[in-house]
Amino acid sequence: MKFSFLYSIRFRLILWFAVILACVLLAFSTFIYLSQARDIRSDARGHLARKAEIIVQGLHLGGLPPNVLQDNDVLLLVDLNGNVLLSQGLSTNNEMVDLASHAKSFLEEQAQERAQSGNIWVQEIGTDQKHYMFTIVPASINSIMIVGTPFDPVNGRLLATLFLGSLATLVIALGGGWWLADRAMRPVKTITQTARSISESDLSRRLNLKTKDELGQLANTFDAMLARLQAAFDRQRQFVADASHELRTPLTIVKLEASRALQSKRTPQDYQRALGVIHSENEFMAHLVNDLLVLARLDAGQSTVQREPLDLSDVALDAAERLTPLAEQNSVKIETGELPEVPLEGDRQLLLQMFSNLIENAIKHTAGDERCVKVETGADEESVWARVSDNGEGIPPEHLPHIFDRFYQVDKARTHDAEAGYTGSGLGLSIVQSIVQMHGG
Repeated sequence: MKFSFLYSIRFRLILWFAVILACVLLAFSTFIYLSQARDIRSDARGHLARKAEIIVQGLHLGGLPPNVLQDNDVLLLVDLNGNVLLSQGLSTNNEMVDLASHAKSFLEEQAQERAQSGNIWVQEIGTDQKHYMFTIVPASINSIMIVGTPFDPVNGRLLATLFLGSLATLVIALGGGWWLADRAMRPVKTITQTARSISESDLSRRLNLKTKDELGQLANTFDAMLARLQAAFDRQRQFVADASHELRTPLTIVKLEASRALQSKRTPQDYQRALGVIHSENEFMAHLVNDLLVLARLDAGQSTVQREPLDLSDVALDAAERLTPLAEQNSVKIETGELPEVPLEGDRQLLLQMFSNLIENAIKHTAGDERCVKVETGADEESVWARVSDNGEGIPPEHLPHIFDRFYQVDKARTHDAEAGYTGSGLGLSIVQSIVQMHGG
């Protein structure tokens, strides 16, 4: 992990920022330098052209004008063959010969044509010693005058200023970028540390970032995910605890009845009674295990909805007919109310189980002299509906928020009555809710 910093987002942000800023500074400095060099060269050429015009006018009047040439300026008068007629400002013969040679070459290429037209032009010539900018003008019909001054095309001071200024800007920007990147990535570090400290046994920790930027939204999403995970783990633990509790009682009863029957000789009636209790508890556990398996498949998404066109009223009527023997055993009458044709795309087996759970639940809780369960279906403009009602006492208001909770039972005594045929486990309505939600209800 020695070079792990090189792979961090912060380092890459700073690196990209530095590269982009360096390119921008390079382009800006190049533009400034070229613009300044062009302006300086243009001013120098104009100045030399005016100076040469003044000197030519002075020569026509009989002599050089005073204070026109500076100490470093050069004046050279040559004929059309390149012979030097007059020189001033050249310290050595080598410079004079060198400059005359350049002038002759230039004249052979362009000067005669331009001299005859009387134009003025500028030429930059580099000797062994210096770099000159010259203005070449016709002095007479047979001579050319060259006026020049040392000129450095490379502005060293400007280059140094631009380089040092860009370097200082880049260093300051890198320092500021480091601080900004560290500040921007601080919430990510917090999220990482919090995620490392979270375990399955402790999902209560939250980031609680108050910022409203993208990282704040990420933290809020992370907190929401933790809340869902905590709720899921809590439901799982509660589910396992409730299942263990529900299975413990029938297993204890089976063990006690079997131990009691094996302790000593019993009458056939006692053995029959013990086997009846064991059979009843076995049915309860089988029903409970089946419901647990259904819920586990629904939670895991393994029970997919096999949608097909069907009539919801036919499904309700089928469920009512299947549970009629159980209703007659408990002196309950199943009535069908309004059952118009209700077209629907759904899973027939899941919807049949939904109606069966609702009707069975109604059979358990109906009361009165005329114990009756009523099944109805219908449809409105936007949805379809199903209703299973009984004439029992109803559900007390304090229990209504919990009726779909798993293993929740309003009357535990009635939901486990072997003689009446009740084998409720408190999971039926939870299965109903899952099926309805899978169908978009």
